[in-house]
Amino acid sequence: MSSYKIPNSTNKASPRKVLFFGSVTHIWSDLFFALLIPLLPYIKNDLDLSYTQVGLLRSIYSGSSAVLQIPAGFLAENTGEFWMIVSGNVWVSLGLILMGIVPGFYSLLTASALGGLGGGTQHPLASSMVSRAYETTGRSSAVGTVNFAGDIGKMFAPVVAAFFIFLSGWRMAMWAVGISGVVFMCIFVTYRRSFEPDKPNKSNIQEIANPVEAHEKGNISGFVLLTWLGILDSAVRNATLILFPFILLERGMREDQLVIALFLLFAGGASGKYICGWMNDRTGTISLIWLTKGGTVCILAASLFISPIFLWPIAIVLGIGLNGTSSVLYATVARFIPASLRPRYYGYFYTTNEIGTIGAPLLYGFIADLMGLRSSILIMSVVTSAILPSSLALKKHVT
Repeated sequence: MSSYKIPNSTNKASPRKVLFFGSVTHIWSDLFFALLIPLLPYIKNDLDLSYTQVGLLRSIYSGSSAVLQIPAGFLAENTGEFWMIVSGNVWVSLGLILMGIVPGFYSLLTASALGGLGGGTQHPLASSMVSRAYETTGRSSAVGTVNFAGDIGKMFAPVVAAFFIFLSGWRMAMWAVGISGVVFMCIFVTYRRSFEPDKPNKSNIQEIANPVEAHEKGNISGFVLLTWLGILDSAVRNATLILFPFILLERGMREDQLVIALFLLFAGGASGKYICGWMNDRTGTISLIWLTKGGTVCILAASLFISPIFLWPIAIVLGIGLNGTSSVLYATVARFIPASLRPRYYGYFYTTNEIGTIGAPLLYGFIADLMGLRSSILIMSVVTSAILPSSLALKKHVT
């Protein structure tokens, strides 16, 4: 069996500073993309959209971020991750400003597609650089911390949206966040020497056998299985984020209460990412997948029937189940792939996940238009349960 030695990458920045940079930029990146979610009911009313159009807008905005993830991964192996993460976030910020300017649905759709392209750098490259900085110890906890940070951005999204909608409407929210994002990325550029890590030193990677065997068959097959689980995970997460606000409104929640409920959902998601990332260093990967996604299936179905008063605590638990799985999957990628090639493989992983990100809101939005919101949620619960038996095949790769 072939193996490889850990590359001797010498970082300019300490692991903690790399983690800080990856985490703070992730807060901004997830704020950029999550901001659309609490704004959707207002955009729907303002532009007179159907659920299918709402799902299409979300799919295009999030899905366009997948287009450049693989090229970004290859390019980062030579240039390093810092500049690409910063420039990508500036790109998305400018896209948000454009989205707040354009007048109608199709121009908004075009602007969201263009702006979303810049999001292709943050997730794969931040995960790569942090997993490399914590190669010898605490890797899953560190990757979990980065993902937890992203959900802080999601938690801020409904608060920011509510504030600016109260002042001037959904367009002002996009302008304000976009301009703030550009300013903050410029600050990071000013202090880049404190946070910029060296790229992996490929010349120090010594493979014992044939170079083609550097990725053992078991590791590659495990990675392929992991991508399938990631697709299912991202599908339920993104479809739920689109439809859950409308379920809450249908169950009698007021629009001002919706902001609080979404904050609780994102807070639960942030907690789930951090807790599951920490637990994955200490417990079994498969058991965590069953716990988080099994709970998600049950809670989604229960949200349609329980008393409205229980929708508040259930939003927190649902957030944990929706997002906790992702920290487990992201950290497990690093167990299969050598550090020098992680930028491109994280690019592969996040790009394939976008199949669920793009397809699920469209599919379940169409089902909601055709059969109603409740039927769409129930069907989603059934489809999501497929991740449970699929995860059992991962056992031979992680033990």
